[in-house]
Amino acid sequence: MKTVLITGCSSGYGLETAHYFHAQGWKVVATMRTPTTEPAPLSDRFRVLALDVTRPDSIARAVEACGPLDVLVNNAGIGLFGAFEATPMTTVREVFDTNTFGVMAMTQAVLPQFRARRAGVVVNVTSSATLAPMPLVAAYTASKTAVEGFTASLAHELRGFDVKVKLVEPGYAPTTRFTSNGQERMQGLIPQAYAPYAQQVFAALTQLTAVTTAADVAQAVWQAANDTTGQLHFPAGADALALAGSR
Repeated sequence: MKTVLITGCSSGYGLETAHYFHAQGWKVVATMRTPTTEPAPLSDRFRVLALDVTRPDSIARAVEACGPLDVLVNNAGIGLFGAFEATPMTTVREVFDTNTFGVMAMTQAVLPQFRARRAGVVVNVTSSATLAPMPLVAAYTASKTAVEGFTASLAHELRGFDVKVKLVEPGYAPTTRFTSNGQERMQGLIPQAYAPYAQQVFAALTQLTAVTTAADVAQAVWQAANDTTGQLHFPAGADALALAGSR
């Protein structure tokens, strides 16, 4: 029986992905900064652990507690919407600490066991913002684009050890709590000079008919984790698939 560790499972993509893998018969280690009982089904194949991807000690404890892993899904992430001009660099660094450096740190923590066994898959969840330019998400897009380059390079580096590295690129998902979870972080990031433009962008988002669901992402992560074709990119959701097709 295979085991997957998934970060950022308190809600949204991570929670849905954890349940999806469990339904396929896998052992699931669902991690989050502050564990709750909400995501855990009554099963000895589903375990909830505390994990903060920005803290090396937390990463080490979680990876040690998991035991041997077959797949790591780097899903934990934080959003940021606002004018870059008004975004403090402390906030930019906070975004990179989770979205970029957290991915790197988690990956580095599991690679020794994957390399030694000559098996294992790392699935990094980024964003469709890496597929086409989008306004008012410059810092967020930069943090996710860095992961895309990191993943593509690492895939070459680890091929000789039979370790696979994949990218899942979700589209816009209005039904998740991703944006609402970052409201405090985004306070004051739309100055008056940018307000009319931001209102246009918000209005356009509400008119989108092709969007992404958490189920779309869970299925894409599953496909990436079990892929044997060498495919690197796995867009998730109708909007992400359309962007990938037009790139």
